Amino acid sequence: MLTQEQNERLTRVGPGTPGGELLRRYWQPLAASADLVDKQTKKVRLLGEDLALFRDRSGKLGLVAELCPHRRCSLAYGVPEENGIRCPYHGWLFDQEGNCLEQPAESPNSMFKDRIKTVSYPVREVGGLFWTYMGPGEPPVFPLHDYLVQENTLRSIGKSMLPINWVQAMENSLDPTHLEWLHMWYGYYNRTGQSHTDLGQFPQARHAKIGFDVTDYGIVKRRYYEGGSEEDHDWKIGHPVLFPNILKVGTSLQIRVIVDDEHTLHLLYSTYSYEGVQAPHQDVVPTYEIPYLHEDGTFDVNAVLQQDMMAWVTQGTIADRTVEHLGASDRGVMLYRKVFEENLRRIEAGEEPMFVYRDPAFAGRIDIPIDTVESAKAGLSRRSGPGENPRQTGQFSWLNDPDPEKMLAQLTSIYNQSRWSPINEDIVKMRVEYAKIRGAA
Repeated sequence: MLTQEQNERLTRVGPGTPGGELLRRYWQPLAASADLVDKQTKKVRLLGEDLALFRDRSGKLGLVAELCPHRRCSLAYGVPEENGIRCPYHGWLFDQEGNCLEQPAESPNSMFKDRIKTVSYPVREVGGLFWTYMGPGEPPVFPLHDYLVQENTLRSIGKSMLPINWVQAMENSLDPTHLEWLHMWYGYYNRTGQSHTDLGQFPQARHAKIGFDVTDYGIVKRRYYEGGSEEDHDWKIGHPVLFPNILKVGTSLQIRVIVDDEHTLHLLYSTYSYEGVQAPHQDVVPTYEIPYLHEDGTFDVNAVLQQDMMAWVTQGTIADRTVEHLGASDRGVMLYRKVFEENLRRIEAGEEPMFVYRDPAFAGRIDIPIDTVESAKAGLSRRSGPGENPRQTGQFSWLNDPDPEKMLAQLTSIYNQSRWSPINEDIVKMRVEYAKIRGAA
């Protein structure tokens, strides 16, 4: 368990808080590119700060404090100009650096505007998302994660605004054994009303060993199942958590946009790319909502990600870690907290935190191996390695089946959290084409 002070250091994100100062050392996602397709301004809240995102008429992006420093009107309702955004209330014009360029009601000879500057942050558009750096000094090198920039790839972004502190979602990413219980046992119970005791067996192979390693980019979690070994991809390659707030899972990123202490915008950034298959062109990466509640307010737990959300949200807005009881199987959670605290101390000592680089030599694409994708390339089950266990038929077994009908039936149960996606028809077409190529080969 943590003390209340330790929990505060871990969870509070506003300006001046220890955790907030650490998180501001990283490029943070704040919105999807699709949010500025039909309009040029958007109100956003990130790390407890209210901001106005805009694209001016020259195409440049800006991110400034939402409230105009004149009479506190929202610049999210401002008018984009050729070189900035104009307040709708009295016409004060601000550029991307927060400089006040014009004050129409003041004398043309007045120097007043030269003394006015509002908060501003740099913005980059990468992979269908807007990112910003809110920390001190010049921004570090932007981390070009492979899924954001790889070519011939179809993408979509599922969104869920959750009433939780962001750490609850991240700790879930360092908790391997919840897979066999929440997603397998509970998932089976939710579908059938039966438990594993009714079956007389557990619905999947049990964890035999879990492990964790701190890396340059965060933490890699490892596991193998009963009947497996350390030669399995789940152990040998592992499953990366990108510090501080991204999980790489399968061919997706789970990005936790840290709105404030009590709200997290969870993004399921999904990519679809198959060797030999041409991905449809996308002018913009589409977004869609992933619901987690039924109309009556109860939790919808039919999809894997929804089951996670139920577990996160029922912990409370900010989980009370002073009353928890952690066991040996929770050492990944404990390690994440330790790494977070170590990096807090690094910035308090004036040092750079992990996975933050200033040297332009680090500006290239970042490819971090992941167990599921490497297993798929090898034509193996996700939960199998070179010593394949026949009991373990994992989520990538469809790659070995050239029959499109069987493949689609498997996909229906595996990828059910993408059923709300607007690109499902294109996804299915790509997978069927890939299955035919595999069959022909």
